Amino acid sequence: MPSKKAIFKIVAFIIILVVVGFFVFFPAQLDKQTNRLHDSTLPVISEQARTLHGQLFIGDWHSDSLMWKRDLIDKHDYGHVDIPRLQQGNVALQMFTTVTKSPDGINYEENSTDASDNITKLALVNLWPTNTWNSLAERALFQGSKAQELANEFPEQVSLIRSKSELAQFLEQREAHPKLLGMLLGTEGSHALDGELSNIQRLFESGFRMMSLQHFFDNKLGGSLHGVSGEGLTEFGKQALQKMRSLGIMVDVSHSSEQVVKDVLALSDQPVLISHTGFYGHCPSARNISDELMQQIAANDGLIAVGYWDGAVCESNVIEIAKAIQYGIELVGSEHIALGSDYDGATSVPFDTSELIYLTQALLDLGLSERQIKQVMGANMLRYLQVHLPD
Repeated sequence: MPSKKAIFKIVAFIIILVVVGFFVFFPAQLDKQTNRLHDSTLPVISEQARTLHGQLFIGDWHSDSLMWKRDLIDKHDYGHVDIPRLQQGNVALQMFTTVTKSPDGINYEENSTDASDNITKLALVNLWPTNTWNSLAERALFQGSKAQELANEFPEQVSLIRSKSELAQFLEQREAHPKLLGMLLGTEGSHALDGELSNIQRLFESGFRMMSLQHFFDNKLGGSLHGVSGEGLTEFGKQALQKMRSLGIMVDVSHSSEQVVKDVLALSDQPVLISHTGFYGHCPSARNISDELMQQIAANDGLIAVGYWDGAVCESNVIEIAKAIQYGIELVGSEHIALGSDYDGATSVPFDTSELIYLTQALLDLGLSERQIKQVMGANMLRYLQVHLPD
């Protein structure tokens, strides 16, 4: 019979194996369960679609892939985005947004700022640095550092774009290397500021060029579309908006209350973005703001990026996504519509980024012109960045 000391060693070894196994395998399992692909009828790809898709310059305004432990340089059979799949889908530009707080019991109607935070749990499970456990700003910076590391380690595949000159350089390089991906960084809500205006500068210096103001709950800047107050911009929110504008940070009003959107439009004549959304007239979801506000955003030369999940388009299939895009074109004009997938944002979608040709086909099937498709799929995003990135 083994001694007590031997038994203790065996038990300790088993515990270590269980703990190590948990931190090695559970993050991938959580990713698989959270960022799903669902069965859906997909169109037959025509030769016209293949030819057109190969000619497209494609850009997407919203993916939360940096939140997960997945190594984006490798191709995976789960989740929605990685570098090989972006290349396979002919994607040129991808905005990667950093999620720093998400309430337990998340819904589109009402979320309290005091709700238990899911990202704290994710940070612990994924073994994020300890400084991220209590700081939302550090969470954004940590996720952003993953993009910088990819650009540093794989410059022939990834370029981090922070300015008009870097965008121009990227476009020139991509002529010779058509698989080169341009990465941009944004925040999913300005609670990532930790209530400090100085963190806007820190994030800017770390490469962030788009910031959304709210996420699923009210914050120091103002009300969320899914919060409790419904209020507009606070005084702090107005100061934050002014600071973002002065640095050349693009402002994203996804998830903001309708009053916040109105206040932003009233306070500044600079265009704003909605990086991932649907249209209320097409899908009367609590996730979507009014068509009237969408028209005001477009009238101010803003850009509206259409998402792929049910909260944005009601029925998450390629036909309804294409119909949402068509609805947006009819509402505000094709020059104001773009793609905002919300890939890897705890969403279930009918195709991943490698399969974007199905959307090209669906848009053709609806009768959109090749010019309109080129605009929506990426030309509008490129134009917006060429105007609104800092020098």
